[in-house]
Amino acid sequence: MRWNKKFKRQAYHYGVQLVAVGGLTGFFAGVVVTLYNQFASMAEEFARGYYGFFRDNPAFIPLLFLALFVGAIITGGLMRFFPMVRGSGIPQMEGATRGLMRFSWYRALTGMFAASLFSMVLGIPVGSEGPSLFVGGSCGYGVSVLLRRGEMVRRYQITGGACAGLAVAFNAPLTGMAFAFEEAHKRFTPEIVICSFVSVIVGVLTRNLLREAAGLSVSSVFSSFSFGEFSSTDLRFYLYVLLAALVCGLAGVAFYKLMFLAKRVLSRISLRKGKLIIVFFLGGAGGLLTVYAMGGGREFIESLGSLSEGLDSLFFSSVWATLLIVVAVRIFLTAVNMGAGVPGGAFIPMLAIGAGLGGLMSLFSESIGMDPAQADALILICMAVFFTTVVKAPITGIVMVMELTWDYLYLLPVVIGVGIGYLVGDLFRLEPIYDKQLADLLEEQKKDKVFYKISANLRVRAGAGADGRAVRDVLWPSYALVTALMREGRHIIPDGKTVLFAGDEITVEAETMDRNEFYTMLSAGVGDILSSSEREMPRERDKKDEILPPTGV
Repeated sequence: MRWNKKFKRQAYHYGVQLVAVGGLTGFFAGVVVTLYNQFASMAEEFARGYYGFFRDNPAFIPLLFLALFVGAIITGGLMRFFPMVRGSGIPQMEGATRGLMRFSWYRALTGMFAASLFSMVLGIPVGSEGPSLFVGGSCGYGVSVLLRRGEMVRRYQITGGACAGLAVAFNAPLTGMAFAFEEAHKRFTPEIVICSFVSVIVGVLTRNLLREAAGLSVSSVFSSFSFGEFSSTDLRFYLYVLLAALVCGLAGVAFYKLMFLAKRVLSRISLRKGKLIIVFFLGGAGGLLTVYAMGGGREFIESLGSLSEGLDSLFFSSVWATLLIVVAVRIFLTAVNMGAGVPGGAFIPMLAIGAGLGGLMSLFSESIGMDPAQADALILICMAVFFTTVVKAPITGIVMVMELTWDYLYLLPVVIGVGIGYLVGDLFRLEPIYDKQLADLLEEQKKDKVFYKISANLRVRAGAGADGRAVRDVLWPSYALVTALMREGRHIIPDGKTVLFAGDEITVEAETMDRNEFYTMLSAGVGDILSSSEREMPRERDKKDEILPPTGV
């Protein structure tokens, strides 16, 4: 009875701590990410303005490319000064939540804040949603450092901040939580849910209050979309969804392959600044061709909400031709940007590509009998399908569409479409793109570094985080494996479903660069260390290794 009361008291205080730090993380992330997104909107608007000037006055175009040249040099310098600032920031934040990467939170926050905004000012087709997730996660990291929280709580706060960052950027709390869970930890535990839920709620409330106080709209990017009446027995719409999902899935595979091809080609350029000069020149050429090739793609997505009315034709061409050109340009430029690691998000650019494909499929479906009132729904479904094929995050794709439409009649066609996109990705053996990028980052960081092979024997402590939980639900140190379990004199071969109880003796093995973190996390979350052995070893990790969250088995 005494132990039961002590356990409940410890659980209560731990839960209160998570709620408190989650609230602080959400507030900090809400303020910083709201400010960041407002600056991002201003940067994109400014870029559209002066690119319009150059399109109207071709004689001054050399000045634009001179500015892009200087911008590439500056951006390369920023990336060298802030090593964590590369690409969207999502792979780095996934690494931090899994305990695979460490960084200076204030350097990372300010570096991504500045470098990604600079890319947007130059008209490069990057978005703000990925950096928003990175900035939010950095805020969570910063709060944990300032409050001197342990490694376990720190990783929960990074997850909560990342959730809040994405939710604030989209004004879509469920989407933010689903993406961070599905991508970062790839699992749900009470601690992750509590910290993330509180962070997201506080962050979104902070965002809306700040925007209302400034007299700004609090609506999402998809406010121009409308959704017609739909009957669940309308089998024809399911046929249109099947066809559109197949096309978007194949396009997602092509984009995925193109991105890594661009990365391999650009990697042959030894000078990073030279690589960026090429990419920035390509982005500038795309911006001169069409305004819809600039920035993250919010304006392009909004224009598709009233397909034939909101979309400006390109070179006096038809809507069909305009969409084909914009989609082709965006696929190429987004793949090249991701391959080169340009600071800026690829989340919205990928959604913009999916939206453009959805616009094309809507036009085709209308020509063979689809109700035009269903076009907007098909566009959003195509966005989710393309995103799911590339990122392999089907739950996020489904939640995103449902949260943005708030029409659950479309749940079944969304699930069907996303399922097809996921299957197409599996057929072509695509790894989740952010996991693959994280693996590449870790490979670069771990060259010539020393690892320690550690084996620790410990006894599960009553009331510890591992007591009463399955192995897969415990937050282990990175790359840790539970290799043996002794219970009441019996040897048990553990797997992910094995539940640990107080008094169990377990053996945990890992290869790590940080021995202190390994022992600290085991002592805090599992129990008392009885004995350990370790040896120093060089780390040469196979590039084909798959980076997964530490499950403990």
